[in-house]
Amino acid sequence: MTTIDEGAEQPARHKPARQKRADAQRNEQALLAAAAAVFVTSGVEAPVRDIAAAAGVGMGTIYRHFPTRADLVVAVYRHQVEACAEAGPVLLANGGSPHAALGQWVNLFVDFLVTKHGLAAVLQPGSAGFDALHAYFLDRLVPVCAQLLDAAAEAGEISADIDAYELMRGIGNLCVGADNDPRYDARRMVELLIAGLLQSRST
Repeated sequence: MTTIDEGAEQPARHKPARQKRADAQRNEQALLAAAAAVFVTSGVEAPVRDIAAAAGVGMGTIYRHFPTRADLVVAVYRHQVEACAEAGPVLLANGGSPHAALGQWVNLFVDFLVTKHGLAAVLQPGSAGFDALHAYFLDRLVPVCAQLLDAAAEAGEISADIDAYELMRGIGNLCVGADNDPRYDARRMVELLIAGLLQSRST
């Protein structure tokens, strides 16, 4: 017969379900961060074994979380969107100036675009899944970019008439095709674009 005292001891013998869920979520986030880093350097077609090695897990762990490459790429996509969205306010709070914070954030955004361009390899543009991800991307990142631009404008560093969507679209266009031309440095061009914003102040 189980006594009250014996029953009270049971939770101490096992990790609480909430803690298990938190541990699993941290492990998955670490796996997605590793996959994102591999995708940036090797593309979305990178071997799963490379991702497993970067994450310090077995290949079975990746397949258990993400049965198909499309599942993994979409998860990395959403993970990077959230990372970019969360980084904006942090950089703005800790950066030396709003324009510097904008430059740092755009650098993260370019890393994201490198992965995003490979999404077409696993999802068809125009499909419901692709369109939903694109809408999610705009909803989360355009306001963050706008916040950084507004702060830089209020500090007198840039013009106040720079639209966040237009800037992000321009950065995206600069990144298109960079993988196919070794003589073209998209990141350098984006850096020049952001540096050029300082020259648009009223005199």
